[in-house]
Amino acid sequence: MNKDVSLSLLRYFEALGTELNYRRAAEKLFISQPALSAAIRQLERRVGDRLFDRDTHSVALTAVGREWLPYVRSALREVDAAIDAVATLANNAQVRIGYLTGTGGDLLFEMLEGLDDDLAEISIETTEYDFADPTAGLAAGKTDLALLRPPVDVDDLEMVMVAEESWIACLPRTHRLAGRAELTVEELLDEPIVVAPQSAGRWRDYWMAADARNGKPANIVAEAATYEAETTLIARGVGISFTTSSLSRLYERPGIRFVPIVDRPVSYTALAWRSGRLSTSARLLVQHMLSRIPTVRQPQ
Repeated sequence: MNKDVSLSLLRYFEALGTELNYRRAAEKLFISQPALSAAIRQLERRVGDRLFDRDTHSVALTAVGREWLPYVRSALREVDAAIDAVATLANNAQVRIGYLTGTGGDLLFEMLEGLDDDLAEISIETTEYDFADPTAGLAAGKTDLALLRPPVDVDDLEMVMVAEESWIACLPRTHRLAGRAELTVEELLDEPIVVAPQSAGRWRDYWMAADARNGKPANIVAEAATYEAETTLIARGVGISFTTSSLSRLYERPGIRFVPIVDRPVSYTALAWRSGRLSTSARLLVQHMLSRIPTVRQPQ
């Protein structure tokens, strides 16, 4: 066996061994399916044995793969813990902040106000993320803090709710319901809908109101990863979408209408991070950011 196995190959094996589906594993890793397939073949060559049995319909672990997977998971946990520990010990003065498109304008600037005076030694790097990654980089370890809208697919997430909004329907200007003052979600469930990419996971399900559909699939007509793409599709009459009330202020355009949905729960914006992974600088930055906004209650 060739012991020169990279950490990324182990992560690819663990993801595919968990999902047993190339598409879902690739989305989880934010890589393409061909890239994942090539990486698994490379790993199998280095191991000297097959790790998966696959055909056009299914993927299954071989006996070697099943036996090896717990060791790989254990090793990855140890590596992640070691990286987290050194980041904390080094007190890294750079903090990476991700924000979901539509959340990083006024609110992020407000939360960072006064940073140069209070924490001048901390350097921040901000990155905008579209709907393909509603965790704003947290899931992939690309950011330390994130401004996002839950729910998202991160198990060890800690968060504080910093803003709240209501649901609205984004409709084509000529839609039969565009002139209404308000709507219920039930009135819209049969409408063709524009949704986030599949990689958005439960965030995508949440914003197509999957919980209100009683198991009936949504009539998905298009996917959009940005508000610009979403509102362009809706202005063309392709479908409708569900979104937050701030969109009516940020993306108003002649071809669309925004109508409040009166029977949906509040949508929260949260400052979030992975549990146990904050450096000293990041913890100080969290305290600073939260001190700049009014307290918002936790969702029930």
